[in-house]
Amino acid sequence: MNTSALDSSFLDRTVADVRGNAESWSTTPLTERIALLERLQPRVLARAAEMAGAGSRAKGYEPDSPWAAEDWMGGPWALVQNTAALLHVLRRIATGRDPLDAKAVHEENSCTRVDVFPATGWDALLLNGFTAQVWMRPGVTAEQARARAAGEYRGKRGDPALALVLGAGNVSAITALDILHKLYAEGQVVIAKMNPVNAYLRPHFEYVFAEFVERGWVRFVDGGAAEGAYLTRHDGIDTIHVTGSDRTHDAIVWGTDETAEQRRRDDLPLIAKPFSSELGGVSPCIVAPGPWSDADFRFQAEHIVTSKMNNSGHNCIASQILVLPRAWDGTERLLDEIRRVLRALPARTDYYPGAAGRLAAVREAHPQAETHGDDCRLLVPDITDHHDDVLITDEVFGSALGVVRLPGATPNAFLRHAVDFANDTLPGTLGATLIVHPKTEKAHREAVRTAIAELRYGTLGVNCWSGVGFLLGFTPWGAFPGHTRQDIGSGIGFVHNAFMLEDVEKTVLRAPFAPAPRGLLTGDPSLSPRPPYFATNSTALTTVKRLIRFTAAPSLVKLPALFASALRG
Repeated sequence: MNTSALDSSFLDRTVADVRGNAESWSTTPLTERIALLERLQPRVLARAAEMAGAGSRAKGYEPDSPWAAEDWMGGPWALVQNTAALLHVLRRIATGRDPLDAKAVHEENSCTRVDVFPATGWDALLLNGFTAQVWMRPGVTAEQARARAAGEYRGKRGDPALALVLGAGNVSAITALDILHKLYAEGQVVIAKMNPVNAYLRPHFEYVFAEFVERGWVRFVDGGAAEGAYLTRHDGIDTIHVTGSDRTHDAIVWGTDETAEQRRRDDLPLIAKPFSSELGGVSPCIVAPGPWSDADFRFQAEHIVTSKMNNSGHNCIASQILVLPRAWDGTERLLDEIRRVLRALPARTDYYPGAAGRLAAVREAHPQAETHGDDCRLLVPDITDHHDDVLITDEVFGSALGVVRLPGATPNAFLRHAVDFANDTLPGTLGATLIVHPKTEKAHREAVRTAIAELRYGTLGVNCWSGVGFLLGFTPWGAFPGHTRQDIGSGIGFVHNAFMLEDVEKTVLRAPFAPAPRGLLTGDPSLSPRPPYFATNSTALTTVKRLIRFTAAPSLVKLPALFASALRG
């Protein structure tokens, strides 16, 4: 990247200023760190409407559009929820307790598991039936998992350091959550370079983080690739975190000139400072055959479409490949329901730069691709080339969903094929979703257990879109371990992670297969209605606004209105 014409004086001053305050943040006592977060939450509420509205307009629809719920969910609510998760853990430590309850950490089949959600009674009430368990890397004992949690606050505080966060342009909360992780989990001050796609969020972030900015612990800068490249190589920057694509990572680490590939082969990076990343991939949604009712087909079609069409598919965790059993009589019924949902959704466009070209590549590879609802809502119902198809090899980052049909006359046989396909053919290890009827799981418990254990993804959602793991705060967010800078895949490291667990392998999320009260019929009862993040939820906008206010300051008096809206969705 040519930075010769760049006026770097402002960036140099910013680096010097923030780096000069690293020591003061490092020595800020826990009680003050907690107070800062407590004062941050009302600032999020004060700017929530403006922040969400800015996102809606940038995507091409009005703030009262049905789509606007996702701008509240993936922006203000995600920030408030992650802040609340951190506060829960930090307050435990401040009162002399361990970050984790001892009963939350246990060993199963010689592997350590940590129950991280629900973490509070409010969690269990608001998201009844949703659970999350963190699987630790092989060899880590329950005692080690407990002892290493939240090391920043338990005698293992890191040295003062300055982190560079390269912001993502798609989901508004990403940059803010990465900043919180660097500050609170790693004890580092932060320079955040806004992504040009959503640089309009900068004044809102500066307001939300005003106290951190005033005390020199956080700074926001604008700019494009040149500014980013300059900062990544700046001697004053100690660590880097980036959310983007593998191409972004490789351009930073290896460069973009004619010798870049040789540098990668020789492992001679342009920068060798600590580098963490979340880089996406081709995420699968695997559907096991089972005794589904008509209502199950409708509900799961809404679920699958949401996992693809949220944010017009401009999510690193968007479901791109739907893996279905070729021999199941429900496959065509499910696809017909998916078509119905796609046609019924309100119109919108794929706004992210380059989307038109990526969707054109899908159309070129699949001239018979189905178009539903608008010109960019594509469905390819039967991909036969499982290795060279653009939907298999590349993250489309747009509203195109491909279907792969795999053999297997039984759930056991199909799941074996599906796990091998997801692990060995699809690029990326960020997240996957597995949909399985409770009666199927009960009848084929070992096959389902094996599939969950063997899927190599940082977040696996069972009857739950894996993207929900991004929102909860208690759930570590990142790729399955094993990538290297020479083969970066979906990235290295985990963020969010309110319990600040070390040695994480993956998170397994679970949600009810069917909403209340129909879960009684499937054998998976819960109190949860249709989730507010569903694209088909008719009251999602009202529900999430009320949810934000509740999460920031829980109160029994707020519950009736929140539940009334949620139940109507």
